[in-house]
Amino acid sequence: MSTISIFDHELPDDTHNRYDVSFYSDQIHTLVTQTPSMVDAWLSEIYQIQRSLRRLIVGLDVEWRPNFRANFENPVATLQLCVDSRCLIFQIMHAPFIPTSLVDFLGDASFTFVGVGIESDAEKLLEDYGLRVANAVDLSRLAAEELGVRELRNAGLKALVMEVLGKEIQKPRRITMSRWDNLWLTPAQVQYACLDAFLSSEIGKCLNAAN
Repeated sequence: MSTISIFDHELPDDTHNRYDVSFYSDQIHTLVTQTPSMVDAWLSEIYQIQRSLRRLIVGLDVEWRPNFRANFENPVATLQLCVDSRCLIFQIMHAPFIPTSLVDFLGDASFTFVGVGIESDAEKLLEDYGLRVANAVDLSRLAAEELGVRELRNAGLKALVMEVLGKEIQKPRRITMSRWDNLWLTPAQVQYACLDAFLSSEIGKCLNAAN
């Protein structure tokens, strides 16, 4: 039995689609959208969750189309956010505008945004879209400090998932280097993007990133 699978709800809407991504015993409910009002609705759900939590840890990741020209970088195509078993994949490149709710959410310093190499992701979001991430914590450095293993300072997500969660994740290069700027993402892309954010949030919780 595979430890990873994805179920496509195949909604008839052009505005969004929903998927359930399974990773071992976890099921992550994933919204893929380029529509600002859908982002508003997703964030409203997260604020409901936040009321029952002392501190909110949010997995954050971005994807963009690979560039093969010197001195040129494509803009961020998707922004992924994950809280517990809820994931948002916002196709920011195709959005008509960026909702104020997202600006406020990312800019809330009481939330802890976690990821591997998150500083460069946050810098790219600022450069490409003027989005500021107020409180970003790099998981590699945090793991090195919390676990007392200096080598983890340069660890990628795959190594951290094994070290902290004791689980295995594949990072297929054909997906990493795929066309993230496409209007319609493939299920393989959705699964990949979802798990990056979900596993970041899980590692963050294990390492008490919000302390």
